[in-house]
Amino acid sequence: MNDTGCNFKGFGLVTKMNVDEKFMKKALELARKGYGITSPNPMVGAVVVKNGKIISEGYHQGPGKPHAEAEALEKAGKEAYGSTLYVNLEPCCHYGRTPPCVDRIIEAGVKKVVSAMIDPNPLVSGKGFKKLIEHGIAVECGVLEKEAKKLNEVFIKYITTGKPFIICKYAMTLDGKIAAKTGDAKWISGVLSRKFVHQLRYGVDAILTGIGTVIADDPLLNCRLNDKIEKQPIRIILDSNLRIPLNSKLLHDKGSKTIIVTTEKYNYSKAEKLKALGIEIIFSPLRDNRVDVKWLIKYLGEREITSILVEGGSSVITSFVELGLIDKFVVFVAPKIVGGVDAPTPVAGVGIERMEGAVLLRDIEVSKIGDDVMITAYMMNQNNK
Repeated sequence: MNDTGCNFKGFGLVTKMNVDEKFMKKALELARKGYGITSPNPMVGAVVVKNGKIISEGYHQGPGKPHAEAEALEKAGKEAYGSTLYVNLEPCCHYGRTPPCVDRIIEAGVKKVVSAMIDPNPLVSGKGFKKLIEHGIAVECGVLEKEAKKLNEVFIKYITTGKPFIICKYAMTLDGKIAAKTGDAKWISGVLSRKFVHQLRYGVDAILTGIGTVIADDPLLNCRLNDKIEKQPIRIILDSNLRIPLNSKLLHDKGSKTIIVTTEKYNYSKAEKLKALGIEIIFSPLRDNRVDVKWLIKYLGEREITSILVEGGSSVITSFVELGLIDKFVVFVAPKIVGGVDAPTPVAGVGIERMEGAVLLRDIEVSKIGDDVMITAYMMNQNNK
């Protein structure tokens, strides 16, 4: 396998880049229309091209709905014969909620398929390409592969490990504080940064926080965008002792499912009252006298929760960092100075003794949102794979 990850010896796959990038960019653009609605499936866009012109387009709009390739070929009709199909992910070759896309491609008489990347799903992973080639269809793979992998980073992590992709988001001041010494944190970041957070929320299956944040801020933990949205993320609250006040706003908001994760230290009477409100209670093993978040992440993956946005305070963030559970950080740095030795920082705990033991980050991106600076980075040397 070469650097693109798309070369199958003996199968005749081509990996050179060329003008196909123009049409692959369109396929990626279409795929992004599925942001937030395709889980546990990937975001996929497809473009049917003939004589250098786009004759039809399609994108995956959610589980059980037609795949991008099938939608684009249906729109193309007989014009699909002799065409080139551009798709950002290898066409599937197995029966799931929908029939195999490779069969539809073969039936349509497509002469060439250009893909950005191999499907990491073990049920596909090269088998789709192989079947196309066996039926005389030329295949080219690796066009804009890096962009395609970033677009579907959640799907890649989930389908290869069975565990959700974890994004840790927080806002801090220039001197590294996530709240004043009193606990007040409204608002550290600006309006535009907070709007971006709602876009992040829409893209994930669940939002996770600790009971401390719920008691301090009484948040709704939902997605509030001006545009019409098709779903709300699940709310997950870590609450070892079931301390959550029964008048908490999120307990009475029916727009989203709420799960409270507790332990053997829970209060039975409180649990019954919460269940009467329609709240799901999950019982976690204890780890350091608290919810075992490592166990929880594995359990949530088994429930097809593919992505989680962690929005907790210092205690929750610290536990996720120490266990190496975070895949991606999204950090907003506001041009403010708070000061105070008792003002909380994002990550606390015991800390390291020598700098060589620091958690390393990779693929750093820095951008400006209003007056804030947004930093995205990925965690290195994870132990949750």
